[in-house]
Amino acid sequence: MALLEVKNLTKHFGGLTAVGDVTLELNEGELVGLIGPNGAGKTTLFNLLTGVYEPSEGTVTLDGHLLNGKQPYKIASLGLGRTFQNIRLFKDLTVLDNVLIAFSNHHKQHVFASFLRLPAFYKNEKELKAKALELLKIFDLDGDAETLAKNLAYGQQRRLEIVRALATEPKILFLDEPAAGMNPQETAELTELIRRIKDEFNITIMLIEHDMNLVMEVTERIYVLEYGRLIAHGTPDEIKSNKRVIEAYLGGEA
Repeated sequence: MALLEVKNLTKHFGGLTAVGDVTLELNEGELVGLIGPNGAGKTTLFNLLTGVYEPSEGTVTLDGHLLNGKQPYKIASLGLGRTFQNIRLFKDLTVLDNVLIAFSNHHKQHVFASFLRLPAFYKNEKELKAKALELLKIFDLDGDAETLAKNLAYGQQRRLEIVRALATEPKILFLDEPAAGMNPQETAELTELIRRIKDEFNITIMLIEHDMNLVMEVTERIYVLEYGRLIAHGTPDEIKSNKRVIEAYLGGEA
């Protein structure tokens, strides 16, 4: 059984079909790409998978759990983490606090320990802070732990958003255009970072990205959307030589 099974997923907005009859699967430890022209429905698909939108038709199953009808926070607790096209950090909180908030989804305090500030509260708080700092260190952000998120450079904010998603302890990480707005050096660093995340955290990653060099370099399989429907699926080499994909998206780059 695949870790994530998506069957005949469809989303209508009035008379518009934003995602139509999409069937795909993700297996443990894979790094899979999702590409397509602007307006193809890629982010809408991510929103369906993570509970932001409710499907009009079809099912999403994660590790045997049906996700239809579940709230985003519940889906996150079951193992789906994500980043967004537009960075969504708590910009007036510190880097450390951004990560601690994400950890809280899996490490909930007993209400009495929290309210009465019992020793268990302080012990748990200390342990979570240590875990957060350890995670930030992996991404070279521990030196900025007390910096407000809004004061980080753009590339650092992108990294922090990935760290925060990893702090939810996901089985699958969805990355929505992580290289958007990055210069070539930042993109090269991100490429290595994505490989490192997959290897060190042993999680499945699905990546939306318009930088074809990045996608072709790091992914094992690629799904291609056009007008909300899947038009191709295969290895990077198969996708690069697929005539329908070339016509719809890659143009002369194939």
